[in-house]
Amino acid sequence: MMSIDHLKKRYEAAGQGHLLKFWDGLSPADQKSLSAQLEALDIERVNRIYKKAIVTEAASNDSAAQAEAIEPLPRDATDSIVGNSEKQQEWRQIGLDAVSRGCVGVLLMAGGQGTRLGSSAPKGCYDIGLPSHKSLFQYQAERIARLQRVAELENGKQAGSVIVPWYVMTSGPTRRDTEEFFIKNSYFGLNAADIIFFEQGTLPCLTMEGKVLLDTPSRIAVAPDGNGGIYAATRSPLSPGKPDSVLSDLEKRGILYLHAYCVDNCLVRVADPVFLGYGIQKQADCAAKVVPKASPTESVGVVARRGNKYGVVEYSEISKEQAERRDSETGELAFRAGNIANHFYTTSFLKRVESFEDELAFHIARKKIPHVDLESGQPVKPSKPNGMKLEMFVFDVFPFTERFAVLEVERREEFSPLKNAPGTGSDDPDTSRRDLLAQHHRFLERAGASIKPGVTIELSPLVTYDGEGLQAVKGKTFTKSGIIGSIEELDVLV
Repeated sequence: MMSIDHLKKRYEAAGQGHLLKFWDGLSPADQKSLSAQLEALDIERVNRIYKKAIVTEAASNDSAAQAEAIEPLPRDATDSIVGNSEKQQEWRQIGLDAVSRGCVGVLLMAGGQGTRLGSSAPKGCYDIGLPSHKSLFQYQAERIARLQRVAELENGKQAGSVIVPWYVMTSGPTRRDTEEFFIKNSYFGLNAADIIFFEQGTLPCLTMEGKVLLDTPSRIAVAPDGNGGIYAATRSPLSPGKPDSVLSDLEKRGILYLHAYCVDNCLVRVADPVFLGYGIQKQADCAAKVVPKASPTESVGVVARRGNKYGVVEYSEISKEQAERRDSETGELAFRAGNIANHFYTTSFLKRVESFEDELAFHIARKKIPHVDLESGQPVKPSKPNGMKLEMFVFDVFPFTERFAVLEVERREEFSPLKNAPGTGSDDPDTSRRDLLAQHHRFLERAGASIKPGVTIELSPLVTYDGEGLQAVKGKTFTKSGIIGSIEELDVLV
């Protein structure tokens, strides 16, 4: 432990000496707690992050210069699965081969709570109202289980021999609840040893002038560092006092490729072999899935280029003329590659992130942050934004890739985010449920089945991953609503 005198000198030199203002009035237990926080915090890094974020924000506010620098994706940097069934099958085989050889892992960003959904539980625990009442976590776990089996069947592997490890990034408020939810549900049939929980980092909350705020006299105010914190989190110990990290576990398992996604998309194809095969064939160190923008005015970021660098451009950064611009050959929107936070990485690229991490600029979110008044020591609950939280976005690494690729997929098949409260009418539990059940009906109809009007059929992910394995439904007509948990259950609903 550092001496208190050493801590005071270090923090005063960094211009953050106020964090020890209440030291003399703290109990020994609170002194120990505060000193541990201060010792663990890299306050010099916090100061650097603040200064870089301010400079970057000022530069980005020059909207005219920013708009001029933005260019659509070049044609040779993007591919589409639409009308490309032959390539899609080729990519799928490459991806399944990688899965069957144990070269693939999954990174799940699941640190958020379902606050906007009216729940304090981790968002992955949420039930969107399916007939089965499966949570988002369960649905995704069962997709992994089915994919493992498909890889075994199509590559002549023994049952149970293919493993896709699942790395679940939680946050401070959600880690315990997430782990307990998995334990309560017996890890949804997956092997507990192949589900690795880790925690995204935090950064201190700051005043507008860059001073660290105190939550209480003995505790710094902190906030999660954004979904881009996944990169630093993969290097951090999985638990206190232990050297193992996500990166060391990937290396130990021989994982070469990773699929990363957000928990709130009920249509996500976890460890999608088509996307994996695409990234592998393109020899990309990083790739992004995108969906076509629904309209020029849709409020979604797009993957584009600034100069010769790839990145995600927020809709507010694109002028009306740019948003409405169309490709002269295809007639499609020039800026159409809607970002859905669905990425492919090589493990070697994730390791390389540390080498350029200091060049990444954090984004500023100005918020109402409760804190302790330094003069009175009393708690303050501000009525207007009084400080800032700093966060990194998962796509902030795109400009640093050496080989980047973009795959366009169908929105109705792969993207239905859960963002809003029930009854909102957009990106809410009702639209998520509608989109998932509509996909199940398409799977059945493509396999040769008919579904009577008003009948709702839910397909378990354990039955089919993306519509495969449904030969038994050909020629059948479904007359009753229900859940198909196995092929043997078909006849109950026809």
